[in-house]
Amino acid sequence: MKNIFRVVSLLEGISFLLLMSLGLYYKYVLNDPSFVKMFGMPHGILFMLYIVLAIMLKKEMNWNNKDLGIVLLCSMLPFGTFYMDYKYLQK
Repeated sequence: MKNIFRVVSLLEGISFLLLMSLGLYYKYVLNDPSFVKMFGMPHGILFMLYIVLAIMLKKEMNWNNKDLGIVLLCSMLPFGTFYMDYKYLQK
């Protein structure tokens, strides 16, 4: 379960960065919203999967509520999932 969560968190982090960089660049600079649509749906699915897996993994990783809150908050910050992987999953 931990390895699945690591893969999902990596993909979620990459999709978030792609959405915030390429997606917004194409939308606001080049007036082409197609990249936001292309990256938005996979990112949304990965985000929801990340949240569900984090809640399921709480007991296995012995996270308290504060740790779970930090892990969930990391999904909303740029590069947060990479920090979370380094801090909470490589123990």
